Amino acid sequence: MTSFRRILVPVDFSKHSERAVHVAAELARRYEGSLDLVHVYDPIAYPLPDGYVMFTRQQLDELFAELDRQLAAMKQLASADGVSRVHTHLRQGSCAADICEFAGKGAFDLIVMGTHGRSGLSHLIMGSVAERVLRTAPCPVLTVKAEKAASPSKGEKAAAAQPGCCS
Repeated sequence: MTSFRRILVPVDFSKHSERAVHVAAELARRYEGSLDLVHVYDPIAYPLPDGYVMFTRQQLDELFAELDRQLAAMKQLASADGVSRVHTHLRQGSCAADICEFAGKGAFDLIVMGTHGRSGLSHLIMGSVAERVLRTAPCPVLTVKAEKAASPSKGEKAAAAQPGCCS
């Protein structure tokens, strides 16, 4: 039986990522392994006139500080689930390619990642980082969907549609 001692969890701070962290933490406990949480910041490239920058150095510093805080919160989730060895990584690049490169260089046994489960036009436009990782990863990949929220009742739908209504 395969032992998953080094588990990589790419996170985008969504509910799907949180669920993936919980699943990966369970596996890490079971196999007495470690978790590495990675967030890849993929900068949006817009053509700008010469001399213009998308973000100032200060804005980038603030952005990366916020991403570090969010990674620390994900690390707390894994630690609260009983994983003693959790490491965080903040990287910049093309998401799927960077995740796979990082997984290969780090000799990870498993990648556990959340998936939004998009389909149709949404999938065509947004693409799927999870799908690209599945195709190119150097190790097995486990994809995890967030648990579905209970469907609202007819009364809750009607109340939500009322202007000025709060839930």
